[in-house]
Amino acid sequence: MGGFFGVAKRTECINELFYGVDYNSHMGTKRAGIATCNNGVFTRSIHNIENSYFRSKFEGDLKDFTGNVGVGVISDTDAQPIIVNCHLGKFAIVTVGRINNIAELEKELLAKGHHFCEHSYDIINPTEMVAALICEGKDYVSGIENVYKRLKGSCSMLLLTENSIIAARDRLGRTPIIVGKKEGSHALTSETCAFPNLGYEVCYNLGPAEIVEVKADGFRQLKAPGEEMQVCAFLWTYYGYPVCEYEGRNVDEMRYEAGMEMGRNDDQEVDFVSAVPDSGIGMALGYAEGKGVPYRRGIVKYTPTWPRSFTPSTQ
Repeated sequence: MGGFFGVAKRTECINELFYGVDYNSHMGTKRAGIATCNNGVFTRSIHNIENSYFRSKFEGDLKDFTGNVGVGVISDTDAQPIIVNCHLGKFAIVTVGRINNIAELEKELLAKGHHFCEHSYDIINPTEMVAALICEGKDYVSGIENVYKRLKGSCSMLLLTENSIIAARDRLGRTPIIVGKKEGSHALTSETCAFPNLGYEVCYNLGPAEIVEVKADGFRQLKAPGEEMQVCAFLWTYYGYPVCEYEGRNVDEMRYEAGMEMGRNDDQEVDFVSAVPDSGIGMALGYAEGKGVPYRRGIVKYTPTWPRSFTPSTQ
């Protein structure tokens, strides 16, 4: 999986971008990246986070970032953001998804004269592939629709332009994009846990295949949502953080209710129930309630090496 965050403010955005992306860290384990734009100048940083934490990797880079708009991503696969300059203009792009026909698309686009610069694990960068498909459009909307039409799999994305962020949710809505707002700022995230501590309130959920443009003072719809929805149920079951919500339903609430239903319908003789932390806790508590048996901590996660959340990188 993966998670992304974008922010458009009236003032400098790097501090909120840094923390907003970090709140998506539970969604990916390999690569992380951020990009900002200031008067048409893009600044980017990408790090490997397989053996370290997002904050420790990016704290030293923050002084180099300026601008009021930015995007960032936590990924299990490719290095991103990718910065592209084409007939549509200059933009940075981050994606969350999976392209099942990437080899087929690569051959097709190479035959048409495209080229690809980013390679890892002997395959092209999936985000660069998405950017190439967007560049075939006459504008950003038709380019994104080209992605929807040609790509087999799923892809949600954020495009950082010179003064705004264009957000496009997967054609079938498999991964979410949520808009948050506060005075003088709007943000986008795939995980709503990124909002509360940064002062944002959820104001809009993008529908499947919907495209919006976000600026500091608001957002406008560029493409209406489709009617078919196939949101990834595994977000509630495993990937999602307990305080997050998708389609208006809280992750922990869904797990608790699912566990309670299991407990009510299970005829096995049970002494107590224990969870495998962290994703199993909500379901185990619900099961204990539904079954009428005690909940016990059979497994405890070791976390003393985690960074202190109350210690900021700067004052």
